[in-house]
Amino acid sequence: MNNFLSNFQAKSKEFNSEKIYDARCPYCSVQCTMQVIEERIVNRKRYKVKPNKEDPTSEGRLCIKGINAHEHAVNHERLYYPMVKVDGEFQRSSWDFAIRYICEKFQQLQSEHGADTIGVYGGGSLTNEEAYLLGKFARVGLKSKYIDYNGRFCMSSAATAANFAFGMDRGLTFELNDIPQAECIILAGTNIAECQPTLMPYFLKAKKNGSFIIVIDPRETPTTKLADLHIKIKPGTDRILVNGILKVLMEEGYTHKDFIGERTKGFQELNTYLQSINLAEITLMTDVSENEIKLAAEKFGKAKTGIVLTARGAEQHSTGVETVKNYINLVLVTGKIGKPSCGYGAITGQANGQGGREHGQKADQLPGYRSIMNPEHRRYVAGVWGIEEHDLPAKGVSAYEMIEKMAEKEINGLLIMGSNPVVSNPNALFVEKALKQLDFLVVVDLFLSETARMADVILPTTSYLEDTGTLTNLEGRVVLREGNRRNPGETKHDWEILRDLAFGLGKGQYFSYSNAQEIFDELRLASKDGIADYSGITYQRLKEEQGVFWPSPLEGHRRSVLLFEKSFAHEDGKAVISTVINRDLKEPVNVEFPLLLTTGRVMHHYLTGVQTRKSPKLKQLCDEPLLSIHPETAKKYQLDDQVLAKVQSKWGSAVLRICYTAGIREDTLFVAFHWGDLQSINRVVNPNLDPSSKMPEFKVTPVTISRF
Repeated sequence: MNNFLSNFQAKSKEFNSEKIYDARCPYCSVQCTMQVIEERIVNRKRYKVKPNKEDPTSEGRLCIKGINAHEHAVNHERLYYPMVKVDGEFQRSSWDFAIRYICEKFQQLQSEHGADTIGVYGGGSLTNEEAYLLGKFARVGLKSKYIDYNGRFCMSSAATAANFAFGMDRGLTFELNDIPQAECIILAGTNIAECQPTLMPYFLKAKKNGSFIIVIDPRETPTTKLADLHIKIKPGTDRILVNGILKVLMEEGYTHKDFIGERTKGFQELNTYLQSINLAEITLMTDVSENEIKLAAEKFGKAKTGIVLTARGAEQHSTGVETVKNYINLVLVTGKIGKPSCGYGAITGQANGQGGREHGQKADQLPGYRSIMNPEHRRYVAGVWGIEEHDLPAKGVSAYEMIEKMAEKEINGLLIMGSNPVVSNPNALFVEKALKQLDFLVVVDLFLSETARMADVILPTTSYLEDTGTLTNLEGRVVLREGNRRNPGETKHDWEILRDLAFGLGKGQYFSYSNAQEIFDELRLASKDGIADYSGITYQRLKEEQGVFWPSPLEGHRRSVLLFEKSFAHEDGKAVISTVINRDLKEPVNVEFPLLLTTGRVMHHYLTGVQTRKSPKLKQLCDEPLLSIHPETAKKYQLDDQVLAKVQSKWGSAVLRICYTAGIREDTLFVAFHWGDLQSINRVVNPNLDPSSKMPEFKVTPVTISRF
């Protein structure tokens, strides 16, 4: 009997087991932590998710995406082995053959066209280690200047403006715990309730404490429900609206003269310009009443503490940098920065949108937020990498401009890692055409994305449950994600793929890593004394302290999370106030295209949906993009609710289902960008670029609409 029970218990353990994975959500910039519990019952597996109540950022909250994130990681449609396209069909390949084949093709193209004929296109969800290594691989492994990433479409305008105004770019200049005590909060172009829902309690606490919340958005959203004042602005006119608020702040004496005089420069030029404009003109351009402008100025001006937050609605414009500069002006002229419950912040979109732009993925950047155009910076990083400074390539071009280089046949081969540019870029039909002109395309991904379908070689990578590395959240807090699930199939980590490619290209001596921590230790050295200095951060500290804020120049170094208490990061210690001129939209509506299209996210999906569309639960909750249109506008075009409609611009068209939405402006349409093919709204979107940040005009495209 005892033997029978022992055998039964042994068999029971064999067929019934539990594995626990400590995980960090792969989606937005909050980087919530959790446990994913895998239960095996006989021959079935089921999963439970438990939030981490000790998380210092999310405070134990998870949104619907985080709760279901594991579903894509365990999805049977994942890529498990390399595939090579033969006669138009993908065939399974060994890793040895795939790596050798890629290296031979890259070297052949470079021998024919030069080193810069190969481009590298990265992503804002890569770990810091992999983003760093991707930049090093492009410049040392390939010796190509052409590298950029999809974060160009996320944070580039805010980053450029912050660098100009403050001398550095870290998402928030304050800490999240400052939010509940801010007397006035301006949320510009951000729908936090859907895009970063685990942050909402900070704002709910502020509301409970009496904060006056101003939300600037052309449509009603779950976030605008929180607002004391919802300014339903005409898309693309934020910078003009802010000039109106600034004018009232000046005229009513709400500016902080001592702060302006001691800690800023550029105020007089702004003041002179504001005296030359009038509110009636601003009202006409923005469709915002003078009373709303005055109320916003009064509430922000009178408040002892105040915070301004922007996101893609304000930033994804061909005037995005000017817009953010003007929002920053609000905190500078009122002295609301460098002290508790005050400051400016950009709500980062991607999982590693902050860290991804600090260590070399951008065309103009080297690790530590150094500039590839600065001789001193070049010499230092070249020394870390063990190469001569003259062997380091020059500055390349932005993500969309790289697509243009492909169309011009200046770039003939491309490596894509962690991105789906056929869906994420504006003017997406042009992008698809340009990628088809490549002589050789390699895509590293979890799934057969819309871009991966076009590849000559696909390399399977690991998910967030398997891949160890660091990320930097929206606060500037560097955190460690430990991937302790076994790699499925033949998948490899992104850093392993880059290492193998480097060895195949004969550059292995520069890439002899055996784990992610070794890469991070090199990143620490490469970032030392840079603006984004990680040199004092170690894996051990990250485990013990639940994250470390940068800059951290020494091990054990702890600094105030609050930035700019005594001085700004410019050499003279002063912030720069900008003068932003009122100008009409570069592409205004006209008789042929009389409506304005704006795009964004919905709660259930992330970026181009490659991962979230593989989640059965998320797909069930939201399985197609909807075209939000005001009922009165729909009637003018004889469009019933729920019918299919064609949205057309001069760049392309998409087919979507109508959704009557009373809370949107009558001149505006809204569509989420998480889908591809005929439902890809970026086929319609305006590709005009901001001259400084190279951000495309995602948020304002003149369109027309008709029944499909």
